[in-house]
Amino acid sequence: MTDYTKYLTSQVSLGKMNRREFMGRAAAFGVTLAVAGTMFDTAARAQEPKRGGNLKLGLEGAAATDSKDPAKALSQFMFVVGRNWGDMLVESEPLTGKPVPALAESWEPSADASTWTFTIRKGVKFHDGKELTVDDVIKTLQRHTDEKSESGALGVMKSIKEIKADGDKLVLVLTEGNADLPLLLTDYHLVIQPNGGLDDPNAMIGTGPYKVTSFEAGVRATFERNKDDWRQDRGFVDTIEMIAMNDKTARIAALSSGQVHYINRVDPKTVDLLKRAPTVEVLSTSGRGHYVFIMHCNTAPFDNNDLRLALKYAMDRETMLEKVLGGYGKVGNDFPINETYALFPEGIEQRAYDPDKAAFHYKKSGHSGSVLLRTSDVAFPGAVDAAVLYQESAKKAGIEIEVKREPGDGYWSNVWNVQPFSTSYWGGRPTQDQMYSTAYLSKADWNDTRFLREDFDKMVLQARSELDEAKRKEMYRAMAMMVRDEGGLILPMFNDFVNASSKQVKGYVHDIGNDMSNGYVATRVWLDA
Repeated sequence: MTDYTKYLTSQVSLGKMNRREFMGRAAAFGVTLAVAGTMFDTAARAQEPKRGGNLKLGLEGAAATDSKDPAKALSQFMFVVGRNWGDMLVESEPLTGKPVPALAESWEPSADASTWTFTIRKGVKFHDGKELTVDDVIKTLQRHTDEKSESGALGVMKSIKEIKADGDKLVLVLTEGNADLPLLLTDYHLVIQPNGGLDDPNAMIGTGPYKVTSFEAGVRATFERNKDDWRQDRGFVDTIEMIAMNDKTARIAALSSGQVHYINRVDPKTVDLLKRAPTVEVLSTSGRGHYVFIMHCNTAPFDNNDLRLALKYAMDRETMLEKVLGGYGKVGNDFPINETYALFPEGIEQRAYDPDKAAFHYKKSGHSGSVLLRTSDVAFPGAVDAAVLYQESAKKAGIEIEVKREPGDGYWSNVWNVQPFSTSYWGGRPTQDQMYSTAYLSKADWNDTRFLREDFDKMVLQARSELDEAKRKEMYRAMAMMVRDEGGLILPMFNDFVNASSKQVKGYVHDIGNDMSNGYVATRVWLDA
């Protein structure tokens, strides 16, 4: 059974899909009517989700510097925290990535896609008892357009020039047409808050399935079920306890001993060992996440493109994929888009390990001496090992890389997006436009390669408003080539999301949107005794 058919049957089990819709989708995916009928009947008879229990998660990614403000969420830990207590206007379907209603129950674009009207769901209450209004939505989005908010969604929001109400509807007027707008609003920073979070952005009050009962940055967060939740297809457990476990060995031990029900960031090297445990299930999902080595293009010595090219050719991607990810992923090509994205740019030559080309560009750069690379275990699973492998492959090109292992606590505030050469990861974004807008536009707060190109910025805006898909695809191809050949990104591999759970955990949804069921893991699963 494929991931997609698993998803379809899970929707039937949850009562979210009728027979007609299931049969249609399964047939479109190539499943025969006879097989589809059997699958539907089996799913319909499947055990209904159980309510109750205390779900415990041991997650990597927490830090003492974590902010309660969803606008400033950086880590994997806070990604899940925000999903537990908050909702966005729009969500994405797990297996296709298409936009689906959330707090916005429907939307309608103008003919040129430059003006969008959203119908806001009625009868939804915040955790403090206040009813959601269109004004809360307006003020939330406005807050994320303010540079002082330091929002991770600022790059996305800059394309919106007017946010207003039309009666009880939300109207967004864009600087140019954008057919992807609903998907852009799935950004996990854009949690709708009372009065937009202007009164207290750190209050952690939303409309989500769980209320926050305690939070200690870098340590733990606890939640209780929101009994007034506007949805019945989520929030199955009574309470959630999220425990910060940045040490990979500690996470494995906690799951194996039954201390927690679920862990993230499983080192591929330990997968075979985990598979032998009778109480543990390995959860591997393909998606858009990618592991990266990032250079600041505006900081010496990385302001020299020949040096950047030398460092790109000096990486043995195939070996890194096998030894670091155990094959749980695909080789990357130094731009942040893979085949899961619509309008993927085809026909771009795969960059391969080439010590001779690396040596040529290194000599041409005029650089001498070592190059300092900072890394940490929290950057991505196997990041330190990857850095050492890189160090060895670069030696064959005459390039000396000094690897400095940084402490995990504070890595995301002191190293990533601060130091000029480091390891990091990206969870991907729903659209090419959002990926480029978030991390590659000159003014994007998370432009962690300092890729500052006016011509690239112009192309992003042109592609965003281009409704001819063939033309848009060509623009995305040109953008990919610019990032690949002139940017500061070294992208050796797209990772599968490898997590693990106790077999007590049921209903896990594999979601291409992002890791940990797109952050919704705690809200989607239930416990079976």
